[in-house]
Amino acid sequence: MIRDVVKIDEDKCNGCGVCIPSCHEGALQIIDGKARLISDLMCDGLGACLNHCPQDAMTIEKREAEPYDELKVIAIMVEKGINTVVAHLKHLKEHNEITFLKQAVSWLKENENSLSFRVDDVIRQVHKPQVSVMQQVHSGGGCPGAAARSIERPAASAPSNPTGEASSELRQWPVQMHLVNPMAPYFRDSDMVLAADCVAFAMGNFHSKFLKGRSLGIACPKLDSNQEIYVDKLIQMIDQAKINTLTVAIMQVPCCGGLLQQAKMAVERASRKIPLKLAMVSIEGEIIKEEWV
Repeated sequence: MIRDVVKIDEDKCNGCGVCIPSCHEGALQIIDGKARLISDLMCDGLGACLNHCPQDAMTIEKREAEPYDELKVIAIMVEKGINTVVAHLKHLKEHNEITFLKQAVSWLKENENSLSFRVDDVIRQVHKPQVSVMQQVHSGGGCPGAAARSIERPAASAPSNPTGEASSELRQWPVQMHLVNPMAPYFRDSDMVLAADCVAFAMGNFHSKFLKGRSLGIACPKLDSNQEIYVDKLIQMIDQAKINTLTVAIMQVPCCGGLLQQAKMAVERASRKIPLKLAMVSIEGEIIKEEWV
């Protein structure tokens, strides 16, 4: 049969990740710095991701699509490396396509001598239990560095400490979006900053300009995996922790746009309505745009 399928021009794709949240079927992932269609089976061909691509790297092509053949699909996946194969098999597992999953594993075992990776390594990653860091912490295990902690600051901190160095305005730990608990006390009734990882390094006055008196979450829309959880956490922060405002601080590079899109999605889906501000920073560290969106 002939059907529509998303096609990605890898020469144009810069791995910004803006397309990922718009693919409701989860058929797209950022792997090895490029957007990948990890499963034709889950692509509905509607092209919801197309208008979100700032590089015009995505199109819809009509092509002959035989009754789904997992053996043909996995043969294509192996050419993209172990990370793409693992993502594809996890995708099948999560959608309960167990028959296709078994077919793929059987094909990998039969062709292992021609592969650049070990099949056992693939299977181990696909079936590895997915336990969140917060689950580990609440159960008494996991990394101690992920435990929620508030940092007390003087009500009116001086612009510098006795050594002449700028004072930190960080009020919490952790800060990475995969690690933060959206219901941690420091998010309640706060003004929150969602910052791209690079912003604080580019801006010499990030602490005094954006961080003072605010809660913080940091993320990289290009390199972070499983970013759909960020939208869910932001919705919880808006509806349950009741943050007052959300400021998204990003760099003036295409790959940062995904962070603003995630924030917009969360604000749109949340039951409460809060103000959303965009702050864009140049590579030289200057604020080139600051506006409510």
